[in-house]
Parts: sequence; structure tokens; C-alpha cells
Amino acid sequence: MAHQPTTLSRAQRLRRAGNLVNLSTPLGLLIAAVGAARRRPGPNGLTLAEGYAIPFPPAGSFTVGNVVITPLTFAALTARQPEVMEHEDAHAWQYLCCGGLPFLPLYALAAGWSWLRTGDVASANPFERAAGLARGGYREAPVSNAGFRTLARAAQTLTLKPRRLAERSR
Repeated sequence: MAHQPTTLSRAQRLRRAGNLVNLSTPLGLLIAAVGAARRRPGPNGLTLAEGYAIPFPPAGSFTVGNVVITPLTFAALTARQPEVMEHEDAHAWQYLCCGGLPFLPLYALAAGWSWLRTGDVASANPFERAAGLARGGYREAPVSNAGFRTLARAAQTLTLKPRRLAERSR
């Protein structure tokens, strides 16, 4: 599915300029270049970068500024997730609303909170929820405190293991 650039609305031109000035789009272009992704114009003033060769982050696609990056081709991505471009478009707006680069640590905190609450980085992440979980290919996991329980088990293991080792050495 080839996306043909269209005339941009005033809001889309503002987003394009804002994400350029706030450095999120230049960072996205740099990440795409480092990952050897092929770039082309996309819908709504987005830049599409496909064939990204770095396995991080582990995602079908991700957005940095106005740059949507995928290890796949966009034809394959949109065949698998027909509404993914609307989801990624919403993330481009979130970069603008967060002032650009501050979006990255805010997103990381939101993903961490989501993981603690649901065991999933997207389900309780307000950025992913606002962009549309289903449109991004995410499922909604119930609040279960799964991440908190995982951390509690890890902490318990860390405190019990030294004690067990000390008991064996007596």
C-alpha cells in the first residue's frame, strides 16, 4: 500500500515544523539512518522509514517525531495492522504536545507504570491508550499488578539466596 503525500492541513504543517524545531524529527531521521531504513514521504506529513535493521525497540513500528520506523515494509505492516498509521500519527502529535524529546522519558515512565500494573508495557500506558491500543496492534491486559508481583518475587529471591548460601557454608 503506497501512501501518497497529500496537501497538509494547517495543523499538520504546524506539527511538522514543531517536531522539527523540538528536535524529535531530526532524532527520528538519525535513528532511521543508523538503522539503515529506507525513507520516503508518508501521509499527513509523516516520513516513513522501512527496513530498519536494529532489533530495538522490539516493535512492529515506532515513531520518533514525524518519522514512523519499521523493520518491515509499510505494505506488510499495514496489511497486518490496517490502522497502524492512525496510531503512529497520534504518537507524532504526542511528541509535539510534550515538547519533543521530553516525550521519550515520559513514554518510558508510562511504559514502566503499565508493566507494573498489567505486566504489559502498553495496556495501561496513557500514550498508547490515547493513540488507540487496538489500532497499534496491542491487546488490553487487565490490571493485575503483575509487574509488582514479579519485582516482589525477584526481591525475595535476592534476599533469601544470600541467606541460603550463608547457611550452606556453616
